This record gives sequence, structure tokens and C-alpha cells, in this order.
Amino acid sequence: MFRAGPSVRLTLQFRRALATHASPPTAPATRHSWTKQEIQQIYDGPLLDLVFKAASVHRQYHDPSKIQLCTLMNIKTGGCSEDCSYCSQSSRYATPTKASRLVDIEPVLEAARKAKANGSTRFCMGAAWRDLSGRKRGFERILTMVREIRSMGMEVCTTLGMLSPEQARQLKEAGLTAYNHNLDTSREYYPELTVLLLQVITTRSYDDRLSTISAVRDAGISVCSGGILGLGESDKDRVGLIWEVANMPEHPESFPVNALVPIKGTPLENNEPVPYQTILRTIATARIVMPATIIRLAAGRQTLDETQQAMCFMAGANAVFTGEQMLTTPCSPWDEDKAMMGRWGLEGMRSFEQPGVARKEGARLEARSDTQAAAPGDVPSNIAALSSA
Repeated sequence: MFRAGPSVRLTLQFRRALATHASPPTAPATRHSWTKQEIQQIYDGPLLDLVFKAASVHRQYHDPSKIQLCTLMNIKTGGCSEDCSYCSQSSRYATPTKASRLVDIEPVLEAARKAKANGSTRFCMGAAWRDLSGRKRGFERILTMVREIRSMGMEVCTTLGMLSPEQARQLKEAGLTAYNHNLDTSREYYPELTVLLLQVITTRSYDDRLSTISAVRDAGISVCSGGILGLGESDKDRVGLIWEVANMPEHPESFPVNALVPIKGTPLENNEPVPYQTILRTIATARIVMPATIIRLAAGRQTLDETQQAMCFMAGANAVFTGEQMLTTPCSPWDEDKAMMGRWGLEGMRSFEQPGVARKEGARLEARSDTQAAAPGDVPSNIAALSSA
């Protein structure tokens, strides 16, 4: 009878470890031609089967032990002229959120340094504006923030409302990694809500959102675009949202999944919490349809217990917001998140570790990798290969 020697047994163990923890060298090409019917069939499948399929796809494209840690800072609170029905920062509603001016540069840099020291590798800045019209000085200040935070070796993301192509170009030149501009829900749900006089937003159109996303993508900035669950939408609308982003020329670099946090004074203050299984189905479906995209558990995560979060990670979520605060809602603190990740065998993703992000950074990362060795939280060692691919 043949008996495997030590070297053979080690090889088999190594192969089993790779099958469990590592992505294969190549993964199937992503699709951009999904139909709503195909996505609906995926979404409606038996929940455990759906999670299993999503977990299998996730392991083809990502290291399942890695979670991207992002920290979000509100750099300009409230006073927004938009009428987003879920947002306490609108000037049209009487909410606990008070308007404030754009924060000075140094407090923002200090917050970024603190986030990096706590393990976050992406720092996101949000300003409650409709757009940047008439905000030249403020925009210049934000460009300085982007440059300085990017020089720390962190990924930098902003959400500043609608952008023109020229503004997107300036942000790219300053070193911006990603721009967040959520679609919120399906195109069809906007007019449907208007009929009900509970519209998501009337001060901009769905096509306005898509135009900003196009400007961001054309400037070479990674697109971060997802939605909010719990606006009163149906499963069909959640499928419509995924279909919209999945059929873009490029899948978004990241897809945030937000669960509505109803805030007193907003039109949606009495909405019922979105069921957990809806969050899980949305994550799993998005993972199958957009396999290379980062899927971020965003607002509302603090309402999920640890095992619910772990199931979301199993289904393909691989990024979270962590730290002291979201824009206007609670956030899970760093220490709690790091302890949770330790219990589940998870670890933080390095800056620019996602191949799509590294490719868009291109020469900027190559120059950095030539001048310093990659350190935890900084530039990964395979930058040259990624940027030349």
C-alpha cells in the first residue's frame, strides 16, 4: 500500500489551505450584460443556497480573510439644500443635526492619522453639499486635505455632491482614490415615490447621479456607489439598483450597503427597520453579480449582532466603516471591530490591495514603491505587476 511521505502530506495540506483561504491565479471575467430577470432569480433563491453560491464566488476573486477598514469623517455638516428624505442634514427638515462650516485642514489630518494608527486604510470625507458651485475656496481646502492624507499612504475617498468633469479631474490630480455617489435605489422607485408624496429626493434626478459617476470614472477615479435599504422599496427595486450598477461600463470599485437609520424630523423617521435577511440577500446577490467589487457594510451595521455580521462576511461583504462616527449615525468603534475580527480569523486589508484600485493608481504607486518598502497599511508588494497589467 502506498503511504504518503512527509513532503507529500505537507504539499496536500498546503493545497487544502490554498483552497480554503486564497484566491486562484485567475478568475472568470466579470459580466456587464445582466438582465433584471437573471438578477431577480439569483435574489429569490433559497437563502442558504444563495449565501453558499456567493461565498464560492467571493473566494474566486478575494481573500476571504481580508476586510477593508474605512473611517468616515463629516467635514461639513448640515445646511444642505437637497431634500433627501432620509437625511438629517437637509436644511428643509427640523432634525437634531446642526449646520456647521467646512472643517479646517489640521483637524481632518489629525483624524486621518488617528484612523491609520487604529488600522484603517481608507479615509473618507463627506460634505453636505448639493454640488461645488461657488465653493472655490472650500474645494481648494479639500484638495489640500486629499493631497496630505494621500501622502500618509492611505486611500482617500470623498463625497461632495455632484461633480463636473473638471472637478473630478482636479480631485484625481490631488490623489483621490475613490468618490462616493450612491444611487440609493432603483430608477423606477423615484417616480413611484413621487406619486406617494414621499419621494427619495426631488432636487436632483437619477440621471444627475449617473452623470457624476461618469465624470468620476472618466477621470480615472474609482467609483463607490451603492444604495440604502429600508426606504420603503420592494425586492424588485433592490434588484433594480444592483442591475443599474452591474451594467455600468465598469463595475463600481465598491458597493456600500446601507440600512436606513431613521432620524427624527426626516420624512422617513417612522420607517420600519429593514429585515436582516433582506440585507443578507442584497449582499449575496451583489457579490455574485459584481464578483470583483468591494461590498461595504455601511450605515446601520451597529444594529447587527456579531454572528449576523459574520454571515454577511461569508456572503461576500469585505469592507466596513469603523471608528467614532458615520456622517450623522453611530459607528462601531475600532477596538470592538478589531476584537470581532480576531475572533473570526479576519484581518485588515492593506491600502491599494484591491487590484482595480492599484491599476487606477498606476504610476503614482510605482513611484512610491520605488522610494520606500511596503509597510502594513501602505503599498502592497505587487504594485508594479498590477499597474502594468
